[in-house]
Amino acid sequence: MRKNKIYPICLVSISAALILYSCSNKKADLTAPSSANCDTTTVRLSVEIKAIMTAQCFSCHGGNATLANGIQLENYSVLKAYVNNGQLLQAITHTGNVTPMPNNGTLLSACDINKFRAWINRGAQNN
Repeated sequence: MRKNKIYPICLVSISAALILYSCSNKKADLTAPSSANCDTTTVRLSVEIKAIMTAQCFSCHGGNATLANGIQLENYSVLKAYVNNGQLLQAITHTGNVTPMPNNGTLLSACDINKFRAWINRGAQNN
């Protein structure tokens, strides 16, 4: 008879522990994904895209672009040509048959890539 009383008590205790564990306030659970804080509503070349490119691209693709096979992305018409042929997005997403950029670097953040996509999808304006 004693075994019959212990089994329900153990079952209730384990269930309560699982419920409490699953409802605990872990800081990781409360942190929003980084892409949730990524505003792509008004992406402009002169502000958001230029900031990313200054940090990630222009050390090779700026100025005289001697390190990057002469590809000078500070020039809007050159940049727009790479947008139009799809190579810019392929390079920064590490897809397609182009050299992944940044060269020998890690993939840009999802937010930065989404900013490029938004700008491109809105016509890659010189704004």
